[in-house]
Amino acid sequence: MVNFFHNRGRIFFIDRKMGKLDKLEAIVARPGAAASSLPEPAGRRPREAHLARIIACAERAFAEAGFGGTTMRQISAAAGLPKANLHYYFGTKERLYRAVLENILALWLDDMDPIQPEADPAEALAAYIRAKMAHSAARPYASKVFAAEILHGAPQLGPYLGLELRRKVAEKSLVIEGWIARGRMAPVDPRHLFFTIWAMTQTYADFDVQIAAVLGQGVVDAATFTAGTETVLGLVLRGLGLDIRHHDEQGGRKT
Repeated sequence: MVNFFHNRGRIFFIDRKMGKLDKLEAIVARPGAAASSLPEPAGRRPREAHLARIIACAERAFAEAGFGGTTMRQISAAAGLPKANLHYYFGTKERLYRAVLENILALWLDDMDPIQPEADPAEALAAYIRAKMAHSAARPYASKVFAAEILHGAPQLGPYLGLELRRKVAEKSLVIEGWIARGRMAPVDPRHLFFTIWAMTQTYADFDVQIAAVLGQGVVDAATFTAGTETVLGLVLRGLGLDIRHHDEQGGRKT
């Protein structure tokens, strides 16, 4: 039985029985991609490949059909693996669903890492926003599953939200309060700043159909994500009295 969480582009998993931390590259199930097209990086061990493929296919299945409308048989078929493999690694559908949720939430928490006391506020917040928007583009299904969980009262993630997420937000809020106290940015309630950034960035995944419809597009494409990212950056950084002129599209400082 394994417990997943995502960190810096990799899926980490803890074997509960052995207490051993291992890791494997994440496979991203992009919108419109067939399950059979998911890549298998060279040199990957079968166990790692199977785990990553299952998580990717589960994200899409739960996003499209919900927890109640998804079966382990459907996920196993999409992943091209025997259903017994899913039960071996996760035990139940509920545990697999929770693994998907913990995976995306841990990835989002790691996005906060640039927010450090010694960092430049504009650069740190720009890096955070760009990372969040990049994940909305690359992992829309995981974001949708998370949104549905929250809308239903977070029955699986409630304790995690009240502990790990709350702790991380409190930690980074202290950093932002320090920047404000030193006159490095305009006053703001840090927690509400995070709520606002989450809403602006995750909407490009959770409400992609609405955005595409308004823009007269079939899907939210790369150009739309680029425009959205720059819009969010401008609104947040300028609203905080921060200068964004020195940042290029990769979030680095121009020379």
